[in-house]
Amino acid sequence: MFTMYWVYDYPSWQMGLLFVGVLVTLTWGGILVARATIHARIHSDRRTNDMVGLALTGYFALFGLLIGLIAVASYQNFSNTIDLVDKEAGSIGALSRDLSAYPQAIRGQLLDQLREYTRQTIEDDWPEQRKGVVPNGGTERVNALGTTLFAFEPSKKSEEIIHVEALTQFNHLLELRRQRLANVTLGLPATVWEVVLFGALLSIALIWLLDMELHVHLILGGILASMLAAVIFLTVAMDNAFRGEVSVGPESIALVYDTLPRADRTTNNPEPPSARSQATSNSAPTLSAKPEEVRPPSAKPAASNASYRASRNKRHLR
Repeated sequence: MFTMYWVYDYPSWQMGLLFVGVLVTLTWGGILVARATIHARIHSDRRTNDMVGLALTGYFALFGLLIGLIAVASYQNFSNTIDLVDKEAGSIGALSRDLSAYPQAIRGQLLDQLREYTRQTIEDDWPEQRKGVVPNGGTERVNALGTTLFAFEPSKKSEEIIHVEALTQFNHLLELRRQRLANVTLGLPATVWEVVLFGALLSIALIWLLDMELHVHLILGGILASMLAAVIFLTVAMDNAFRGEVSVGPESIALVYDTLPRADRTTNNPEPPSARSQATSNSAPTLSAKPEEVRPPSAKPAASNASYRASRNKRHLR
């Protein structure tokens, strides 16, 4: 079986230079060898070069159509994988909102298990996917979440509605996860790549047979080989959506992970005593620090009593 998985170990620019360098070198080397060996025999008739050019034109039209369709199919798989990961991220966010509505006794455990599964997917599963390995670490996390979720028994009608919605969203998340894991090894069949390789070699062989000045032959051959290598490189880079530098990343899932509620944030903590006392002092009426002096109704000022006694003594003397 023809596989090209080893090329994904290189950065994209090195992979592109590798394809261009191999095909251009093969083209130029073949031109020099063909001109020194078989050109004189093939081009004994002047019309031979015209026939080679006509065959090369028709062949490039058919092969270009084939490689173009293959590139479109590869891009379609790549685009579908991006959409799948985005949907999985949205499903995680929707499930977290449903779990946030659960009773406080179980809410924290469910949210912690969902956060742990999401972290496992980003930090542990994705590096394995880039190597073409189907990860198994997230299976234990998602099973633990499912066990806790299935064990919950609603006690009210509102809890029952929320529980049904959470189970639906959880099953949808499982379906999207299975599709993502199936796409880890998804790519064009090896037979397709064998046909592409065979077609590329035939294209280069037809370029060898052209008869023209050496420098023109090398320039035109190098241009055609470079373009052919660029199209093949683009198709290979997008073929396996999770492999290599040009691959689907966990950015959308990481964005949702940053917004997932934590268990401690969803717990209804009692208000601190200082806050309650401050609120009470702000709402209560302001009292004077020193109570107002209250005099008995019969009490009179000292000056009034003195004048009263003086007038009484004066009347008594009269």
